[in-house]
Amino acid sequence: MTNDRLARQIAFVVEIDKLKAVLRQNVLTDRSRRENSAEHSWHIALMAVVLAEHAEPGIDVLRVLKMLLIHDVVEIDAGDTFIYDTAAAADQEAREHAAAERLYGLLPPDVAAQLRPLWEEFEAGASADARFARALDRLAPVLLNYHTEGMMWRANDISGAQVLARNRVIERGSPALWRYIEPLIHDAIAKGWLKP
Repeated sequence: MTNDRLARQIAFVVEIDKLKAVLRQNVLTDRSRRENSAEHSWHIALMAVVLAEHAEPGIDVLRVLKMLLIHDVVEIDAGDTFIYDTAAAADQEAREHAAAERLYGLLPPDVAAQLRPLWEEFEAGASADARFARALDRLAPVLLNYHTEGMMWRANDISGAQVLARNRVIERGSPALWRYIEPLIHDAIAKGWLKP
């Protein structure tokens, strides 16, 4: 191992600490503050370990964990795009690809060649592993909103139709998780936490 190689790995490790400063639209279940993207990545990685039995047969949990731990690294440069903000979504892909170029470019080429394709696979939802990872990525915010009585849904005037449409990806990654979460979304509508 050369000093340059280690220096590049450490530079990346130090740089990704910035993910802790990227705030998301979700609040913690105790409602004390918004969560950051690093906490979100940790949360859904642990969800993958706990909920793996609800994925398609044959998924590789280690690959799913890697995807979940790196999928939002691009938010260091691109910021977190609120899932219901269609205006911000217009250039999201371009912003995130530019961020991926810079951030994965910090790594030694062989490490970048391992991680960047996993990020691209996650983004495309191109495999059972990616579909399950994406399902968990969408499940966590729905759970946080439900368990805070729709706090951020109400603050952003979100409708039940929006939540159902944008989170249907959960079903592609885990029909069992969708069967669990869809009634909660309808319950949130019934309770007035989501616009009908």
